[in-house]
Amino acid sequence: MKFNKWSLDIFKRTIFTRKKREKDYLKKGFEVQKKVFNIVESSKDIIYCYESNPSSKFRYLSPSINTLLGQGVLEEAYNDPSSPFERIHPDDFELLNEKIYGGIDYNKPVIQRWRTIEGDFLWFEEYATPIYEKEQLVAVQGIIRNIDERVKFIQDIEYQMSHDSLTNIHNRQFFDNIAAKSNLDFDTPVAMILCDLDELKFMNDAYGHKKGDELIKAAANLLKRIFSEIAVVARVGGDEFAVLLIDRSKREVESLCELLMEEILLQNSLKKGPHISMSFGHAYRSHSKGNMDSLFMEADQKMFQDKRRRKEQKLVRPGR
Repeated sequence: MKFNKWSLDIFKRTIFTRKKREKDYLKKGFEVQKKVFNIVESSKDIIYCYESNPSSKFRYLSPSINTLLGQGVLEEAYNDPSSPFERIHPDDFELLNEKIYGGIDYNKPVIQRWRTIEGDFLWFEEYATPIYEKEQLVAVQGIIRNIDERVKFIQDIEYQMSHDSLTNIHNRQFFDNIAAKSNLDFDTPVAMILCDLDELKFMNDAYGHKKGDELIKAAANLLKRIFSEIAVVARVGGDEFAVLLIDRSKREVESLCELLMEEILLQNSLKKGPHISMSFGHAYRSHSKGNMDSLFMEADQKMFQDKRRRKEQKLVRPGR
C-alpha cells in the first residue's frame, strides 16, 4: 500500500492530534486527581480507608484527624493500626468492631465517640462503605464528621425539657414520666416524699419574689444534697417538691425522712441562708405497679397533716 504526499500528511496530522489529545487527557486527568486529592486533604471531615483483610492497616487517613483529635494521632494510626480500638469510647468498642468486620447496616449512620489526646471524648457521625473483593470483605472506607456541638445542643434541649430552670432539679413533667413508668412498666418497691415550703408566700409578700426565689433554691439544694445520688428530686409546683425513691426498704425511707428533718434544723441553726420551714409527708409501697396514684395521695395527705400540725403549734421562725 502506497501513500501519496497528501495522504501521508493527513496520517501525520492524525497521529499528532491523537497524541496531543492523549497528552491533554492525561494532563486533565492528573489535574482532576490533584484537585480531588487537595479537596480530600483539606477536608474538615475525617476521610479514611481501613484494610481488615489480609492484614489490618490504613490505606488512607486524612490529616484532619490531627485537627480534631490532636497532633500525632495520624502518625499513631499509621504506625499502629489497632490504635482506633484504644481510642474509641468503651461503650462504642463493639460498634467499631462490627463496622470493620461487617456486622452493621452500612446504610445507616454510625454514631460514636473518640478520645482526644487530652482525654476528652468527642461525638462523631460516620457514613461507612464496605469494600469487597471476591465476595469477601477486605476493607471499610468512610467519612467521619464531628457532631459534638449538635449532640451538646440536643443534650441541652433535653436537659431544659426535664429540669426546672430556677433550681436545676427535675421538673414536674420528668417526675410524672418516671412515676408513670413505675406505675405501668416495672414493678419494684417505691417510696414518695412530698414537701411544701411553709413560708414562701410570706417571703414573697414581705421581702419580694427575689427573696422567695432564694428560699426555693435553698430548699432545692437541701433536697438535692440529701437525695440526688439515690432518688429523683423534682420541683412539682411553685413551693412543692417531690422525692421518688426506687428499690429502697421502708426502714431506709423512714431514716431518710429523719435525716431530712435533722438537715433542716442544722441548716437553720447555721443561719447561712434563708430560714427553711418545710412540711412533708411520705408513703411506701412494696410494689409500684398500679399503686403510684394511691402512693401520691397518701404522701400528699400526710404532708397536709404535717402542715396543719405546724400551724397549730405555730412553728415559725423566732422573732416572727
